Amino acid sequence: MTGPGTQALFDKFGTYILPGRVDDPRRGIEEAQEAERIGLGAVWISERFALKEPAVLAGAVAEFEAKASSLNLLWLNAGVGVGAPVLTGKANAIEWGFGVNVLGVIWSMQAFWPLVEKADGPKHVGFTASSASMVEPEGDFPLYALTKHGTFAVAEALSGELQSKGVETTILCPGLLNTNIWDGARARPDRFGGVRHMDPSVSAYWREAQTPDVMWPHIEATLNEGGGYLICATDPSTLERYDHRQAKIRAGFRALYSSD
Repeated sequence: MTGPGTQALFDKFGTYILPGRVDDPRRGIEEAQEAERIGLGAVWISERFALKEPAVLAGAVAEFEAKASSLNLLWLNAGVGVGAPVLTGKANAIEWGFGVNVLGVIWSMQAFWPLVEKADGPKHVGFTASSASMVEPEGDFPLYALTKHGTFAVAEALSGELQSKGVETTILCPGLLNTNIWDGARARPDRFGGVRHMDPSVSAYWREAQTPDVMWPHIEATLNEGGGYLICATDPSTLERYDHRQAKIRAGFRALYSSD
């Protein structure tokens, strides 16, 4: 999560939020070092450059570790909007969506885990999934919803592992918010089709939504309570659709075991 609203929240935790770079993780490291030099406080790196291969991430972490040896608060905010179907979607769009929204979470957690593991005091890892992972992955953007189901599953798996090691976790599922996710291909690497900008006219759907700072009081409260699930639904139908999905799944259960 990036932006002034996020910074205002994490200022309370003595933490400077650094937006990482999809295209250049080492630029992010340089910015982290500058933040420390001018006294902005502890450095927290967002996961925006997670698409890079593990070897590249490892190099970036090593450079960062030379300046700030541990992390108490890490937030993995992998997320690109992929407006494509699953049935007929292009291979590079599918690979890009999964590369950032699913694998990016795994590679970043692996890369930064040694810094979190050796940190003293309370430790917390946050994951940003989506309210789309609470409902059936259908509608106008099924590929995006599908990848965010993957994000949620990875976050739950990692939460189990992290909690067993004494690390608190939060899984955040925001609804539709006023962000630039509609123009997700603006930082797409060449191997996934390169940079592409959407027609700004499509942004109205997002521009009319609430801004992300509407979530900050709930995020702060969840962090103070030790983490957990946080579903910030912005569509009144989300809970109903979630219940409908769960009912359909429950209806498919068959007991193949003895009740004795």
